[in-house]
Amino acid sequence: MKTPSRFLNWLRGLPTHLILIGLCLIWILPSLGLFITSFRPVQDINETGWWTILAKPKGYEEFQAYCASCHGSDGKAISNADLTNPELVQNYRRSFALLTSLNREIDGQIHMGDTPIPDDKTTATIASYMRRISGIEARPKFTLSNYIDAITGYRGNSTYVTDCAAGNQSVDLYCNIRDLTNPRGMGRAFINSLLVAIPSTILPILFAAFAAYAFSWMDFKGRQWMFALLVGLQVVPLQMTLIPISRLYAQLGMNGTFWGIWLFHTGFGLPYAIYLIRNFMGSLPHEIFESAYLDGASHWTAFTKLAIPLSVPALASLGIFQFLWIWNDLLVALVFLGGKYPVLTYQIGNMVTSLGSGWHLLTAAAFISMALPMIIFFALQRYFVRGMLAGSVKG
Repeated sequence: MKTPSRFLNWLRGLPTHLILIGLCLIWILPSLGLFITSFRPVQDINETGWWTILAKPKGYEEFQAYCASCHGSDGKAISNADLTNPELVQNYRRSFALLTSLNREIDGQIHMGDTPIPDDKTTATIASYMRRISGIEARPKFTLSNYIDAITGYRGNSTYVTDCAAGNQSVDLYCNIRDLTNPRGMGRAFINSLLVAIPSTILPILFAAFAAYAFSWMDFKGRQWMFALLVGLQVVPLQMTLIPISRLYAQLGMNGTFWGIWLFHTGFGLPYAIYLIRNFMGSLPHEIFESAYLDGASHWTAFTKLAIPLSVPALASLGIFQFLWIWNDLLVALVFLGGKYPVLTYQIGNMVTSLGSGWHLLTAAAFISMALPMIIFFALQRYFVRGMLAGSVKG
């Protein structure tokens, strides 16, 4: 009887499982496609979709249909007409040159024999494939050029590696280690994002830990009212304060400085940070702190030796939230830093020129900006759920 019961339970849960699998695929497939695209050469990105990565190169099918019967599937069957010979293929750089050759007679016979002559579009595809197999336009299936170009801020017509190897140095291009910090590249923006995100994550957590301990374990007048006020401050829209604080910063000379954006993120991160850590610290066993106080421990000792070590899950969860929010922020960085110290979210938009070129770099730039948040999340994920449930369960 157990086996049918288990089977029926499995059938009842099957729709739920299928829905969950479908939702996962909806989230994963676009990211997977973006990831694969970031490693493809720009020519392949323009010609085919990422799902064709395991398929034959563009033009292979046309070549097999019109040329393979005589020249072989690899193009080498006729020695004096080897289609992998760059010198021979160089004569057919344009499709009309190849089409003219296909219309000629060879030894009194039609070049194509009984095979119909391809149209202009097909001929152009075959000519492109011939340049590829001959090595004239050889390209790998995967390349790091998109990432290198995005990091260095390359804006040429080829790739950073190709131009540097040929000695073609463009504007702001030195072909050395200095290019990693090119102001137009993602490398410098990555450093700027670190300079913004790290202090803006540490400062609110530091101040919130002190405040949370005071609200949890210190008795002072108006404590509950002050905590209620902090909770209410979470509903204040950030956008409401951009103009007044920007005017204040202008008077103090803090616009366009890291100090200004650190203080702004700290101020707006404190209400939620205090709320989260206070709920966690307040749920810690009272007996531990009472024993410490009876043994003569001061509030500082109880804070550093008990409260902080026991609150690591909440602190780690808050660190993830705060870091991800600041790392992905564009509005605040745009208002207070602008183009003086461009961060990743600002610089990604600069990858594409006003004419639309360079859009293929967006895939690599997106994963450059995603790399560090993913590392931090997976490194601290064991604390994530525990921190999310901070103070939600009593007893």
